Amino acid sequence: MSIHESQTATDQPLAGTLVGQNFAGWSEAIRDDFARNAYNGVVGSRLLSVSDRARVWEIRLQSGERLGAHRHVLDYFWVALVPGRSRQRTADGTTREVGYTAGETRHFAFGAGEYLLHDLENIGPTELVFSTVEFLDGKNTPLPLD
Repeated sequence: MSIHESQTATDQPLAGTLVGQNFAGWSEAIRDDFARNAYNGVVGSRLLSVSDRARVWEIRLQSGERLGAHRHVLDYFWVALVPGRSRQRTADGTTREVGYTAGETRHFAFGAGEYLLHDLENIGPTELVFSTVEFLDGKNTPLPLD
């Protein structure tokens, strides 16, 4: 079976306050980004480290910047390194706004075939910085990083 067959969106609860559904407020450019990057495994701004067990990513977004659509299939966690605010859109057409405190951490685990396809936009006045760690030994094949 290929990595694209039999996948379902995770039903894990996501952070934040619901601010839109059914793609309300999504520009054509954002819709196109989700279509183009439906299997994009680059889940951060910069890959800091890779081992046989994990990938460590950095995400740095200046105010108004956006990390485009990307797909999570691996168990992972993120840590907010600074306080801030984001807007996140998910492939089901939902939009959420999230506030973070420095040190806040969130863990995700994916069953076979589960994924999360989303973006991340800094809507706060200061830089937003996260560290994300993906575990390569989960129930899904890691997506390519090209």
